[in-house]
Amino acid sequence: MAEVKQYIFFDFEMLCSNRGMTFNNMEAIRLGAVKYELETESVGYFDMYIKPQHKKPLSRFCKKLTGITDEDLADAQDFKEVFQAFLTWVGGVKKSRFFSWSTSDLLRLKLDAERHMLHKTTIDKIEKRYVDFQGIFTKRVSRINPSVENALAFYDLSFLGEKHNPMYDAYNTLRIYMSFQQNPVKSDLVMIRQFILDDLPESSVEINEKLKEQLAKDVASYKKELSDIYKMKDAGKVVKRTRRLVEKYENVLINRSGIFTQEIKESINLLVVFYHDLLSCYEHHFNHSSKIMVLEDRITEPINELLLKRG
Repeated sequence: MAEVKQYIFFDFEMLCSNRGMTFNNMEAIRLGAVKYELETESVGYFDMYIKPQHKKPLSRFCKKLTGITDEDLADAQDFKEVFQAFLTWVGGVKKSRFFSWSTSDLLRLKLDAERHMLHKTTIDKIEKRYVDFQGIFTKRVSRINPSVENALAFYDLSFLGEKHNPMYDAYNTLRIYMSFQQNPVKSDLVMIRQFILDDLPESSVEINEKLKEQLAKDVASYKKELSDIYKMKDAGKVVKRTRRLVEKYENVLINRSGIFTQEIKESINLLVVFYHDLLSCYEHHFNHSSKIMVLEDRITEPINELLLKRG
């Protein structure tokens, strides 16, 4: 794959109705995007209305939600023409990485491209270079899917521009991305508050101590309910519960900010090791149609070691 030289953040506004509409019929009616050049750090903008194949006037609900009127779409180009203009503006798919705030924008692109019988090759190239940034942000920072406005607020930022204008939605998504990349301390502090601790101490020393205390409580509570043998239906439940516990702490291991101690990382790594061994054990029993799952001592050893470390 060619070297990435620019980021493209894009967003669609679509047909909508408060009476219900399948996603397949929610054609794009506006495409907005921003282009961030990695070398120069310059930002370019793209914004075009799209005339849908659907000929009925926009509903009052859709006009209010999107701010788009029938007059805006009357002289607009169709999706095929707008997409070609977008590609010209991008200036090279192979040197680009594409981002949006949720996969709905990529799905909209694929559905409307198919509707207008565009070459699948170009769409496939974009999809290959696509990143669902909301998905990454949710997994690494916020725990639940936030709106663009809420994600900005984590960095003490407010939305810039006109809301429901896809170009500004794309621009503000870029701002979240840059904050996520350039302010790892803030990102990790938000992550701790969202995933682990309700009250966040001020110093990194206190944060690590609180993390140790909370991890000890969670592991001790978990170990009390851990058995040596499970019926398979119950084994699936314990695997899911263990996964949730790992997801609560695993972001600490990434440690982009450097605020977490080696001790706390080693402790969390023991939890992760136990989960992978447990999952492997479950899959082995499941694939062999076992009626029960037996946990050998070697599997629970990391958990026992973790409890000993907590004393």
